Amino acid sequence: MKDKIGGLKDGLIAELRATQECFERSSSCLTESDASFAPQPGMLTVLQQLAHVPQTIDWFIDGIQSPQGFDLDFEKHWQDLAKCKTVADARSWLGTAVARAIEVVGSMSEAELRSPLPEGPVMGGDPKLAVVGAIADHTAHHRGALTVYSRLLGKAPKMPYLAEA
Repeated sequence: MKDKIGGLKDGLIAELRATQECFERSSSCLTESDASFAPQPGMLTVLQQLAHVPQTIDWFIDGIQSPQGFDLDFEKHWQDLAKCKTVADARSWLGTAVARAIEVVGSMSEAELRSPLPEGPVMGGDPKLAVVGAIADHTAHHRGALTVYSRLLGKAPKMPYLAEA
C-alpha cells in the first residue's frame, strides 16, 4: 500500500495530467487558421485562450513557491500573453507548464503541500495543494469556452473524457 504522501501526490499529479489531456482533446480541432477568431470584438481569441491556460498554470505554480503568494499584476500578465504568437507555441507551452507543475508538486513534502498560502485576495490561507483543483477548474472554464468557439467555427470538438473520441 502506498504511503499517505505518495497517495496524495499521485492524486494531485493524476489530476494535473487529466486536466491537460481533457484540454488537449477538446481543443485539438482548433488550428493555426483559427488563431485570430473571437466570437465578438473584445473577447479573447482562440490563440489567447489557448495561451492563457498554460500562463495561468505557471501563475499558480509560481504562487505556491513565492512567500508573497500570487503576482496580481494582471496588466503585465495580459501583456506577457501577447508574446505567444502561434497555436503550436501555446500547445507547447501547455506541455511545459503541466510538466513543471508536476515537477513542483512532486517535489513538495506533505507539510509543504498542506501549508497555507499567504493571506490575500486569491486563495489566501488555503492549503497550497488547493491550486491543483484551481488549475483544473480554470482550465475547464477555458476548455468550455473553446468548445463554444469550435462550434461557432463549424467544428466538432472531441469529447474531453474519451481518449479515443
